Amino acid sequence: MAKKKTSTDINQNNQQNAFQSNKQKQKSFQQKKAPKRSFKQRNGSQKKYRKSTVNETPVRISFLGGLNEVGKNMTLYEYKDEMFLVDCGLAFPDPEMLGVDLVIPDFTYVEKNADKIKGIFITHGHEDHIGGLAYLLKTVNIPVYGTKLTIGLIQCKLKEHGLLNSVKLNEVAPGDVVNLDEFSVEMIHVNHSIPDAIALAIKCEAGTVIQTGDFKVDSTPIDGGMIDLSRFAQLGDEGVLALLSDSTNAERPGYTESERKVGESFDVLFRKAGKSRIIVATFASNIHRVQQIINVAASLGRKVAIIGRSLENVVNISANLGYLNIPDNVLINADLINKYPAESLVIITTGSQGEPMSALSRMAFSDHRKVEICPNDYVIISATPIPGNEKTVGKVVNELLKLGAEVIYEKMYDVHVSGHACQEELKLIMGLVKPKYFIPVHGEQKHLRKHAMLAEGMGIPTENIFIADNGFVAELTSQSIKSVAPVPAGKVFVDGSGVGDVGSVVLRDRKHLGQDGIIVVTASLDYETGQLIAGPEVVSRGFVYVKENEELIEQARRIAERSLENCYYSNISDINAIKGKLRDAVSHFVYEQTKRSPMILPIIMEV
Repeated sequence: MAKKKTSTDINQNNQQNAFQSNKQKQKSFQQKKAPKRSFKQRNGSQKKYRKSTVNETPVRISFLGGLNEVGKNMTLYEYKDEMFLVDCGLAFPDPEMLGVDLVIPDFTYVEKNADKIKGIFITHGHEDHIGGLAYLLKTVNIPVYGTKLTIGLIQCKLKEHGLLNSVKLNEVAPGDVVNLDEFSVEMIHVNHSIPDAIALAIKCEAGTVIQTGDFKVDSTPIDGGMIDLSRFAQLGDEGVLALLSDSTNAERPGYTESERKVGESFDVLFRKAGKSRIIVATFASNIHRVQQIINVAASLGRKVAIIGRSLENVVNISANLGYLNIPDNVLINADLINKYPAESLVIITTGSQGEPMSALSRMAFSDHRKVEICPNDYVIISATPIPGNEKTVGKVVNELLKLGAEVIYEKMYDVHVSGHACQEELKLIMGLVKPKYFIPVHGEQKHLRKHAMLAEGMGIPTENIFIADNGFVAELTSQSIKSVAPVPAGKVFVDGSGVGDVGSVVLRDRKHLGQDGIIVVTASLDYETGQLIAGPEVVSRGFVYVKENEELIEQARRIAERSLENCYYSNISDINAIKGKLRDAVSHFVYEQTKRSPMILPIIMEV
């Protein structure tokens, strides 16, 4: 099926007026020999780039997703005739995107330049960074680079899409350097709510660009060690042209709490639960959270059951790769839940955001085939609602309470900490990196603006801060940063197996149907004369309750009949014109009677 894609409109005036070129000459950056290993040659070094300020070739950064939104992260780097991508995520549909399953970036610009793209680097394994990858690789087959766990999660997705054997997957580790023709890309260890997250130090002759990916500074991480602040500082001393930094928590002052804080809360709450059955809902990808739940459960002699397809997949992959340490005889099959007493069970499940089809939501509405909520249940929702999800989470909480369960969801219990850096951590990275230019990424406009204000407070000149939008292209040299001609960067909707075949017109029709319903008018006309042979028949769905409004439907039928007869006597033979007259007549009548505007669908059969 052919793809039909839509692109975000770009306002050229906003781009040109927002930023000015910096006239001061930047210090030339000397690229030192990397102290860490090379990906291609373990004992080798990164390329050295000679810097010249005469007739500089700019490095271009195209933002294909992840700006002025949460999710769908995707960035394209270009220098001379070489390109590569960073991340390819998805976003979940807004409430008005009726029937849409997923939202992915528009790949038009990537497909147009497929022969120039040398690969895609994935910063970590969250859906907003890898969820669109399988859809991209169906159209553009390029090498994929990611850390061990990230590659493991990607393999699972590619297997579902039948792509596993056709895509080249390259496993990298923090400290590795991938040397392309014009670029070198170094992996830097960072902390996040999923293991194996990395930032990228991207080098070319134009300078060094650092993209942090999603990160926070956790001095007591569950595993993997603390973020590599020393490497950020080294790069800052060498000279950094630009910093692209995670803006998700730019509005929050202070520091993000360590993940260990949640483990301490679990220990207190699990003991408080007493003889109740414990159910914990969390993000499927938060492996550190799952590890701590298992640890506390094991210490109290409880068995653990995993419920939720996405959670089961992540747990299996993480355990096989060594990222989860599950003690013997702790994990049990979900089918055996009813064979264990309540006081010896902990159930880990999905649905912390109140998703309608998630396991916790189905439990709350008594629609889960394995778990039935009862008054002896102690439910912990270990997540903060994503903006926009507050109502759905509240609805699930209310239903759980109606069934008699005790529900822990309030922030006061410290059952969730963010995986993103707060203001002081963002400032710390800026202070270490000391970039000439700053570009806030990953967040809505309010997050980007707040992050830009933090950068100004750190001494970065206003003219050196670039607030972009999807489709913007930043062109950087040591002398200036400016916005150039935009590229396509809209939203592509995934509905079932269809990709891109649902656009604004389809969504408008779905909304119309959802609000006012539909009236179908069917009739048969003589092919030669256009005279009415049978009908018309009027069928209503989602408009009125037919049995209580038979007179209204009969009147609409007579109006339709009169419209068809008028077309016959007026010698109107064009079938589309007849449908138009019929639609207008019935629509006008229905609105006069009800002040509603259902969709009118005429079906004319010529016999």
